[in-house]
Amino acid sequence: METLKTRIQSKYKTLSLITVALSFSIVVLLVRIKLNKSFFYLFLLWNVFLAIIPYAITMYLNTKESISNLKLSLWFLVWLAFLPNAPYIVTDLVHIRIGNDALLWLDVLVILSFALSGLLLFYLSILDFQKLICKKLKKLPTEISTICLLLLCGFGVYLGRFLRYNSWEIISNPKILISDILNIIISPLQNADAWLFTLGFGGFLVVGYGIFKNFHKH
Repeated sequence: METLKTRIQSKYKTLSLITVALSFSIVVLLVRIKLNKSFFYLFLLWNVFLAIIPYAITMYLNTKESISNLKLSLWFLVWLAFLPNAPYIVTDLVHIRIGNDALLWLDVLVILSFALSGLLLFYLSILDFQKLICKKLKKLPTEISTICLLLLCGFGVYLGRFLRYNSWEIISNPKILISDILNIIISPLQNADAWLFTLGFGGFLVVGYGIFKNFHKH
């Protein structure tokens, strides 16, 4: 408990930034609800909650002085299953087309604020996991592994946005999920849209990672 308390104190500035970002998102959402008299975008609260989970996992794991390879592997699988939920919020921009034209700017602001909060949580979690892995696997090529992970997240977002899979369906509905994934891999030409989105969105995450890491050092 003391280690967790120390960890939270050391992360005070980061947690404060996250709190401000999330608070702004919620305030803008409430303003949108008031002006449009619509609760349509309330699903963003659930999406950002899912985005918090991977960051909470990596922050918790970094409080552990030692953790077995087995436990770390299990946590990694859980973390990886929830990680795409953070950048997934960016794709909620597709909902803008059904908004009120008079307040279209407000819809854009609402979704972008939640998306930026999600990306903030996403990249912070990535950096935290890098620290964790470097302690265990010092010879692992961190940057190459991270790029592969970001591209994998791009694929995960595709599964969520277009095939409508949720993170927990890895356990509740694994056969159909695995079947769809294998179909995309085995038949790339028939699933060109999946590969195009994965490379495009994954590339977007890679570029964002480079920018975020550069500013995070200073």
